[in-house]
Amino acid sequence: MGKKLLLQHINEPGIQTFEVYRKMGGYASVEKALKTMKPDDVTEEVKKSGLRGRGGAGFPAGMKWSFIDKKSEKPRYLVCNADESEPGTFKDRYLMEKIPHALIEGMITSSYALGAKTSYIYIRGEYMYIVRILEKAIEEAYANGFLGKNILGTDYSLELYVHPGAGAYICGEETALLESLEGKRGNPRLKPPFPAIAGLYACPTVVNNVETIAAVVPIINNGGDEYAKIGIGKSTGTKLISASGHINKPGVYEIELGLPVEEFIYSEEYCGGIWKGRKLKAVVAGGSSVPILPTNLILTTAKGEPRLMTYESLSDGGFATGTMLGSGGFIVMDETASIVENLYTFARFYHHESCGQCSPCREGTGWMEKILHRIEEGRGSMKDIDLLADIAKHIEGNTICPLGDAAAWPVSSAIRHFRQEFEDHIKLQRCPLSR
Repeated sequence: MGKKLLLQHINEPGIQTFEVYRKMGGYASVEKALKTMKPDDVTEEVKKSGLRGRGGAGFPAGMKWSFIDKKSEKPRYLVCNADESEPGTFKDRYLMEKIPHALIEGMITSSYALGAKTSYIYIRGEYMYIVRILEKAIEEAYANGFLGKNILGTDYSLELYVHPGAGAYICGEETALLESLEGKRGNPRLKPPFPAIAGLYACPTVVNNVETIAAVVPIINNGGDEYAKIGIGKSTGTKLISASGHINKPGVYEIELGLPVEEFIYSEEYCGGIWKGRKLKAVVAGGSSVPILPTNLILTTAKGEPRLMTYESLSDGGFATGTMLGSGGFIVMDETASIVENLYTFARFYHHESCGQCSPCREGTGWMEKILHRIEEGRGSMKDIDLLADIAKHIEGNTICPLGDAAAWPVSSAIRHFRQEFEDHIKLQRCPLSR
């Protein structure tokens, strides 16, 4: 069994409540940080841990914290990105629903490190039932002296709020999230300035994912060096994986980074193998926005080494033969899955969710959707395949935010690895996998 840091007490009856969470050692990191550590010491432990952003980008969290403008006389803010909208990703929802105090505790400890006196949890509008769970947990934290004025009798005070969005994928991008939190349309901002300098209300701000903030708790409790011993190389600690698709045991799993992909898919401890005794065809390893890989490349790298669940191993070989760990939205497809149909579904999503601010994304996502619809309906031509690839190439890298890249990468990789399936759709004028 792999080590559990975030989901260790997930099955404890009543773990949603302050009383039970506290009995299980909850809020110890707040006591340790506020009573025995300076804010910079907390940041240093997070740096030592090697913790990387668990929302998809994988940027070192401690380094991101160190960028915040401490010379500014403006207030500082910590904003939790709980706008979990990446198709195939549901691990933050699970964490907030089952152990809400883990996030609240992480918010307090992290806010202390950053010198934030007011912090926000920005949550997607579809998670309204979780808003109520979080608000109840926050009320309990206030009632027990862990939020509000002079927490635990110290000089540190913190106000924490939950803010639901209106259901927009684009607000998962940190600057679009900040625009929405300010009451504006959720359009991504041009950078620089970065949020660490001019974020929420033009003040120094750090935006971190739910899982990233929750991971601060075991880091402070056990020390950054101990956390760094878990995992491999620069991929330290544990990672929550949302496993779905054609597997026997879909769900949320906490893995030690470095676990072989093959073991994750076929082990009874995790996904339990491909359902109905079928063969593995392809995997989208990190949410819908990362390149899809066929069986041979998801299980082994181009060098013939076993592919591991790490940032480095999954990206080995670049996009020619690799992919990304991303948000950990692990979607498994068996031999009956249609890559073209799947890609069409993704394209519809990205076209619908584009904010329309950048021409390449606004026009390109709609164009790709139309072409894929044409191919899927049996009205495509061979020229459409190269046209799709060309559109994707002109979107990638030419937009303010990564949504353009997120729409382009699945298209490019699907054509690269499954071109024959596109050609068969066109030749047969129907899906070759349809009965």
